[in-house]
Amino acid sequence: MKLLRLKITNPNGFRSLQAGFEHHFRTEWSLQQDDGFAPFVCAGPNGSGKSNLLEVLAAIFFQLEVLRVRRSFLPESFLFDEEDNPHGFKDGDGSPNGFELEYLIRVPGEFRKPESPEFAKVKIIKEIGRSPQLTWLNQADFKSDNPDAISERERDFLLPRYVLGYSSGENEILSLPFFKMRFIQFDEYWHALKNQLSYPGRPETRLAYLDSGFSQAILLCNLLFQDDDTLKPFRQDVGIEKLKEFRIIIKRSIDVSAEVAEGFGTDNPALSREAETGIYRVNLMKLLEADKSSADNFDPIVTRLKRCATCSFDDESTDTLYLDYFVDEVTKEAFRENFDQSPVVLFQALQVLLTLNLYSVSDVLKSELYHSDSLYVTETVPTLASDQRIMRIKNFWIRKTDTETPVLLKSLSDGEHQLLHSLGLCLLFKNTNSLFLLDEPETHFNPDWRSNFVTRLHQCFKGSDDSHEMLVTTHTPFLISDSKPDKVLVFKKADGVVTVTTPEYNTLGASINKITMNTFGKRETIGGHAQSILEDLRRRFETGEDKEKLIEEINRKLGDSVEKVLLIKTIMDSMEAQD
Repeated sequence: MKLLRLKITNPNGFRSLQAGFEHHFRTEWSLQQDDGFAPFVCAGPNGSGKSNLLEVLAAIFFQLEVLRVRRSFLPESFLFDEEDNPHGFKDGDGSPNGFELEYLIRVPGEFRKPESPEFAKVKIIKEIGRSPQLTWLNQADFKSDNPDAISERERDFLLPRYVLGYSSGENEILSLPFFKMRFIQFDEYWHALKNQLSYPGRPETRLAYLDSGFSQAILLCNLLFQDDDTLKPFRQDVGIEKLKEFRIIIKRSIDVSAEVAEGFGTDNPALSREAETGIYRVNLMKLLEADKSSADNFDPIVTRLKRCATCSFDDESTDTLYLDYFVDEVTKEAFRENFDQSPVVLFQALQVLLTLNLYSVSDVLKSELYHSDSLYVTETVPTLASDQRIMRIKNFWIRKTDTETPVLLKSLSDGEHQLLHSLGLCLLFKNTNSLFLLDEPETHFNPDWRSNFVTRLHQCFKGSDDSHEMLVTTHTPFLISDSKPDKVLVFKKADGVVTVTTPEYNTLGASINKITMNTFGKRETIGGHAQSILEDLRRRFETGEDKEKLIEEINRKLGDSVEKVLLIKTIMDSMEAQD
């Protein structure tokens, strides 16, 4: 995917992006010069609109996903109805109500003629009060199912395979469209369970927000499937040598009210009732785990996880399944055989199980979330105690190159977790036609890791095609120094108007000082407190204090810097002039 142009046409704008905001990501010349993967680095002061660009792209593809999955399933509590569900999702809820978006996306070989270009040019227009309209601008250049319309097969590849969001800070509004889709994924499974329908074993929707709750799953999939060469980015900085063991705990059943039980019907095998207490229970694993009554060709995800386990244990008193994995090459081969040789297939299976942890959220709260454009999800969605969760990963032991004995994953530092998380999602989805939206992914890194982050990103995508797009927001000059000027987007906000420009100097290899001064408007190369000490010394010089004593004090108090050298030079020049 290659973004070309975005314009906000909604008269109210979107977040801090004003009505009429427009940015061209690429020119015809830059498309011709394109030499593979390179992220767009969004830089600028706090509050300048960087994250809003990621938010608007997430919100746009959320709207498109709603249209796509509406043909198969959307929960009733999601859909807006003026009388029956006035709090459901409606046009403009947390999304731009008017926009234009253009991009290129790779077309599968079976749809291309010998002379066809590699990429389809797609334009999406959303007018106020109307659904987004997708147009395939160069459709005539390809083998099309219907030259006058876009078929479902074609629509499938004209949208990114996945839209992946990640935020390290408190900007949770980026996560809002992703969490709406996460609840839709839960309701999709609940609907199938309640109505005794088949379930494919993977989420229907393509949006995935890879927060801390999914970090273990991301790392697990990479360490089980990727070869040593692919895992080099992990080893070079964090020093992970291998995965030793882990445990998956699955709580099968939950208690439900009589009202909920009534919706399942008396003949639903997922529903049971205790004779002594009268409590109703729903077995959430009914479509995810085979039993003696299952058809021979029924091979759901929990059954496959059981086949890969070194040993397992059923706690009948709590209806909980414990799966232990002591990892060696046989374990890895079992996962490959049972999950289609694909780490993404395993991740989707774990994603389904982790999403079931949302079972405690009420329909009222879901409706509030669906139509909100400002909720902080972690403040709204309750966090379950560990023994109440449907699925959790425990005893995650890894071996590191700098330790003699294995260590628990949770014992790693914030920076190590963040590096494994951000690079892990890149490795996991490296061979997919996806859009990556990373909001300040390097906040907990030390300077060395920050200076190497773009290098690590390139290592992650080594050997893959260039069908993915990435936007990264940052306050780190190192990311700019590793990027060409056309891939650096400098944000400024003045009088309520956000502007985006590219640097007028060559950023690739530019010094940190030059970038700090030219892009972030920080003219000094030292900290604010040190600068105030230096300015006080300057004032004392200007009021006539002894110059030699001042120079001695400056050298004693302050470390080496350009500012210190310039002040001493000024004092010495005045001494020479006086002589």
